[in-house]
Amino acid sequence: MSLPPCVLLDRDGVLNRDRPDYVEGPEQWVWQPGAREALARLAQSGLTVLVLTNQAGIGHGRLGIEDLEAVHARMRAEADTAGGRIDGVFYCPHTEAEGCDCRKPRPGLLHQAVERFGHPLVGIPFVGDARRDLEAAVAAGARPVLVRTGKGRATEADGVPPGTVVFDDLPAFVDALLEERMSC
Repeated sequence: MSLPPCVLLDRDGVLNRDRPDYVEGPEQWVWQPGAREALARLAQSGLTVLVLTNQAGIGHGRLGIEDLEAVHARMRAEADTAGGRIDGVFYCPHTEAEGCDCRKPRPGLLHQAVERFGHPLVGIPFVGDARRDLEAAVAAGARPVLVRTGKGRATEADGVPPGTVVFDDLPAFVDALLEERMSC
């Protein structure tokens, strides 16, 4: 099996520690253990790394776009410092009540991301910790991957869509992905 051209990652619960509310500023950003190193390994492999995240805190008035951009600037800078790279960040600012196509579990955010970077979605892994991430992957034709960090253990206990691959965390997923490439 060949390495896909890109990897899609959910943010909260995959890259950073999930919170019961919203990450409202850079000072609230806390990396998941090993996530920066996993990003570095993906970068060294030449993969495009795209982050896709629901950010209803904007729609609820909890944070502004400038606040979100400051969080993402810190995230990207710290990933770069660790030797990693995040090539693009795509977010949905809407609340669930707005019914937009870009809010996961709908696939619009995935389509936006891969269209911008010119990659087909078939076989592209989308790593998330919540059922809505997995459902978005399935709806878009991507490969659903669950990590047990964040909401992942509870999501796994509730059942996952057929074809979902499960890993303890992002570093374990990256290990498996790169081992697949090495065994080709």
